[in-house]
Amino acid sequence: MPSYFILVPILLPVIVGILLLIFPIEDAKKRNICIEIVVVLNTILVLWLLTHRPTESFYMFSLGARLPLTLNIDGLSMFFGGLVACLWPLASLYAFEYMKHEERVNTFMAFYTITYGVTLGVAFAGNIITMYLFYECLTMVTLPLVIHTMTREARKATRQYLYYMIGGTAFAFIAIVFYSLFCNDIAFVLGGNLNLAAISNHMDIALLVYVFGFFGFGVKAAIFPFHGWLPAASVAPTPVTALLHAVAVVKSGAFAIMRLTYYCFGTEALHGTWAQVVVLIAALITITYGSTLGVRETHFKRRLAYSTISNLSYILLAVATMSPLGLIAGLSHMAVHAIMKISAFFCAGAVMHQTEKNYIYELDGLGFEMPVTFMALFISGLSLMGMPLFAGFVSKWNIVHALLEHESMIGYISVLVLLYSGLMTGIYMLTIIVRAWFPHVGYHKDLVEEFRDPNWLMKGPLVIFSVLTVVIGFYAQPLLDFIQKIAVGIY
Repeated sequence: MPSYFILVPILLPVIVGILLLIFPIEDAKKRNICIEIVVVLNTILVLWLLTHRPTESFYMFSLGARLPLTLNIDGLSMFFGGLVACLWPLASLYAFEYMKHEERVNTFMAFYTITYGVTLGVAFAGNIITMYLFYECLTMVTLPLVIHTMTREARKATRQYLYYMIGGTAFAFIAIVFYSLFCNDIAFVLGGNLNLAAISNHMDIALLVYVFGFFGFGVKAAIFPFHGWLPAASVAPTPVTALLHAVAVVKSGAFAIMRLTYYCFGTEALHGTWAQVVVLIAALITITYGSTLGVRETHFKRRLAYSTISNLSYILLAVATMSPLGLIAGLSHMAVHAIMKISAFFCAGAVMHQTEKNYIYELDGLGFEMPVTFMALFISGLSLMGMPLFAGFVSKWNIVHALLEHESMIGYISVLVLLYSGLMTGIYMLTIIVRAWFPHVGYHKDLVEEFRDPNWLMKGPLVIFSVLTVVIGFYAQPLLDFIQKIAVGIY
C-alpha cells in the first residue's frame, strides 16, 4: 500500500470539522448522521490501514536538514491508533444525545471531530518532531471544547489548561532539541536511537534532559505536581471530559513518554540511573496523591478526575521500570483504563444529563431508577479496583509482575503503593454505588422516581464498554499477545 494513505484518516476528520465551522449544518439530525458516517468511515479506514500497513514512512516535508516530518505505522502506532479509532464512534454517539439541548453544538461537534484526526496524527507520527507538532495541535483543538460552556469556571479552567500545556511542552521541547542533536537517526526505533558515544562524557546532562522530557510530556498525563488542570477541566461537557481523561489528551501524554523512553533515549541508557529513580518516585507520589484525593472529593466528575490522575501514573510507573515487561504492562493498562474510565465518565454524564445532580451525596436511590447506568458504573468500579475477572485485574497484575521483576527496594515499595491505591479506589468507587443502591435512612423514593436511564445513544456505549470490561477480564490473551509482539519489536 502507498505510504501516503497514512495521511488520509488524519486529514478526513480535520477537513470535515473545518467544513462544519465554515458551513454549519443547522438541522441536528442531519449533522449527527453526517458526523457519525465520517467518524465510522474513518475508523474503518484506520483499521484497514493497520491490517495493511505500508512498509515505508510517508515523508511530508522538512523543517530543516535534520527535521523531516514523517508518518509511519509501527507496533506502538497500531496500538494507540487502533484504540482511538475503536472508541471514537461510540464517544460521538454519546455526544449527540448529551449535547442535544446545548448551545453552539455545531462548533462543538466540529472541534470534537477535528480532535479525532489530530490524535491519530500523534499516533502515526514517524519521529519525535512530527509527534510534537501534532501534540501541540491537540492542545489547540481541545481548548474550544474545554471552554465550550463559556461560564466563568470554564474560562478559568481553560486558562489553567493552556498554562499547564504551554509549560509542559516547553520542558518537552528541551528533550526534543537535545535528542535531535545527538541521535543517530530521528526516526522512532525500538531500543532508542541516541548516539551514546557522542554523549558519553555528558551522561548526567542527557539524564537531566530526559527527566525534563518525562515531566514535560507528563503534564498531559497529569503527573504530580502538574496535574491541577485535569480536575479543573471537569467543568467541560462530559463528552469532553471523557475525551480528555480516557482517550485523547491524557493517553497522548502517556504515549509520548513511551516514545521518549523506549524509542528515543532507550532503556539501555536510562535503566539503573538516578533519572529512572526520579521518574519512578514521581509516578508513586502521583498514584498515592490521586487515590487519596479521590476519596475526599465529593463532586462526581472531579472524583473520577482524581482517579484518572492516579491510574495514568500506573501506566507511567510501568513504563519507568524500563523493561519489555514494563512496556507490556503500561500498554495493557493504557487500553484497559481507556475502556473502564470512559465508561465511568459516561455514567457520570448520564446522571448529570438526566437528573442535573453533580455531587455524590445527591445520588441516594438513583440506582433503582437508572439501573443500566449504575450497573455500568459498578462494573467499571470493580475493574478500576483490580478485581479478578475484570479487565483492570489483568493490567494491574502485569504492572505488579514488572515491578517485582525490577528486584529493587523501590519495586517492592511500589507494590505496596498499588495495594494502597486499590484500597482507596474501592472506597471512592463503592461509596458511589452504595449511595445509589442503599440510600440513607430517611430517603424518600418520590424524590428520584421521575428519573430514568438515558436513551440508547447514551446507554448503548455504556453497555458495550461494560461487556468489553468483562470480556477482557475473562479472555485477555489476544490483547496481551498483540502487546507482547509490540514490546519485542515484531510489530
